[in-house]
Amino acid sequence: MSESAPSREPAIAAAEAVKAYIRMNRARLSADGELLALLLPDRFREAGVSDLQHYAIERLRAENQALRAERDSLKVSQDRGVRLSEGVRRAVLDLIDARSFQEVIGVATLAASAFGADRAVFCVEGPDGFAGTCSEGVRLIAPGTVTAVVGPEGMGAILSGGGELLFGRTGYRSLAAYRLRIGRDTPPALYVLGAVAEGRFDGCDSEADLGYFARALERAIRAWLDLPKS
Repeated sequence: MSESAPSREPAIAAAEAVKAYIRMNRARLSADGELLALLLPDRFREAGVSDLQHYAIERLRAENQALRAERDSLKVSQDRGVRLSEGVRRAVLDLIDARSFQEVIGVATLAASAFGADRAVFCVEGPDGFAGTCSEGVRLIAPGTVTAVVGPEGMGAILSGGGELLFGRTGYRSLAAYRLRIGRDTPPALYVLGAVAEGRFDGCDSEADLGYFARALERAIRAWLDLPKS
């Protein structure tokens, strides 16, 4: 004797089929404004949606505008990173091409514009009483200044002030200072960039590129001074 499937009312069977479809296609349903409006007419009326087609078009337009804005923002960030990376590569190649210690110093000071800075200078700790002396991109600073700026073991710091201490003048609202480990017996030193604009060196990409150039710079100086690797 064969068993037959229990019979159900057509309306009940249709409702269960719709429920099953909704469970399996939740993502598609949430993106289908017309179907949602049919299923939840009261909620759409409460939200003030009278013309469903117009509502769907406007929502798609808003989503597209948001996506374009996000794309453009990412493109600007990417272009900015590419420009900085090109500046690093160009400056490092110039360091390699330098034919004297003076040229190395010149490359480093002229590299300021490649990193969006208005000025670059070497700050070297000198004897007490000699702080403030400056010559051709090199400035003597008081003992202990390097540690005060970047910390005992720190390699770099992004600052919003301190131009008078490091440059001998105010007016710089953005500073980037990087420790130069040139040799075991050489005095502590910094490679410092200053910019009049605020927030010039903010961002991980900027810090990474400047830090890389500082490492290349200390190696170039060490090579021209014929110093052993630190």
